[in-house]
Amino acid sequence: MLNQPVKHFSAAATSATTVDLAALAGKQVVLYFYPKDNTPGCTTESQDFRDLHEQFTAANTLIFGISRDSLRVHENFKAKHGFPFELISDAEEALCQQFDVIKLKKLYGKEHLGIERSTFLIDQAGVLRHEWRKVKVAGHAFTQPIGEHCLLKGFMQQAVARQFGKRMKITLRSGISGQHF
Repeated sequence: MLNQPVKHFSAAATSATTVDLAALAGKQVVLYFYPKDNTPGCTTESQDFRDLHEQFTAANTLIFGISRDSLRVHENFKAKHGFPFELISDAEEALCQQFDVIKLKKLYGKEHLGIERSTFLIDQAGVLRHEWRKVKVAGHAFTQPIGEHCLLKGFMQQAVARQFGKRMKITLRSGISGQHF
């Protein structure tokens, strides 16, 4: 699936919106799949994306969180934590199947099918450029590698080169500061 066009999708999201891949042409898109709203790991991951939203926006990148939760649950989760991006409800698992994130998981010794925490980067032309599977929550929004670069650094290098033509200093919430992108 990498370096191939992503199959068209249209999905219901918060704020009474529909996310349509074709309508997102010209923007990079981050889709992050997570198991469940209002759980510690999923909340932390979503807060990290929230905290970096301005940097992603500056890099011409839209963020969408996806889980099997209902739109009502998503709306409450989004409002409670002030997420500036939309959350997609995938109760029927259409996107989960398309991106192959439903996996056999173990919880308290019992096996069940659930969402494997994963993130995907779709470029401006709708081509899947990067995927991160089995991600760890801590710092994922800005530390997942693209070669030698972190996720945010990869986006920011592109944005800085295109839009600003200079180096940019960002202090990361994880305590890593002074990183030049």
